[in-house]
Amino acid sequence: MVAVLHPENQQLPDARFLRMFSHIMLGAHDIQESKAFYDAILDVFGYPPGVIDEKGRCFYLTKTGVFALSIPIDGNPATKGNGSTIGFSAGSPEEVDKWHEVGIANGGTTCEDPPGVREGSGMKLYLAYLRDPAGNKICALHRMP
Repeated sequence: MVAVLHPENQQLPDARFLRMFSHIMLGAHDIQESKAFYDAILDVFGYPPGVIDEKGRCFYLTKTGVFALSIPIDGNPATKGNGSTIGFSAGSPEEVDKWHEVGIANGGTTCEDPPGVREGSGMKLYLAYLRDPAGNKICALHRMP
């Protein structure tokens, strides 16, 4: 059994807490436009370009999960989730800043406060927020010591 420290320094009981999600899929208006955006920002973190499957969906595969883009299967337009944010882990504040810069240069729009330090609940984080080409809110986050 593997014990993992929770942010509040509680011991969690097993290895299932090393990976919370199997996948995250976001709706897109235009897969190629969204793929170009995500290829660029995820490259900042060293991830390879997404792969388009036979159904036209785009997948970014990692050892710990999958990030995917899809035109909604119900035929309705993709819409952003009000109150929703998808966060990507970053290795440093500089990586967060580059992610933000690359995102804006590739069709994203800035939102929230400018990139910088946020403190609360005993944590110090360096964050940047963007909206992707479909309006989904995303962020890059670096946990600071």
